[in-house]
Amino acid sequence: MAKKKKSTFQKVVNTVVWLMIIFLVLGVLLPVASSLYNN
Repeated sequence: MAKKKKSTFQKVVNTVVWLMIIFLVLGVLLPVASSLYNN
């Protein structure tokens, strides 16, 4: 929290990481859900 640039950069990194995790989870869950619904 000492430098504003670092904190904002950390926020951006955290958002990117969360977006990547969400996309990975969706990429895994959607095919599984579709296969379950098809069966």
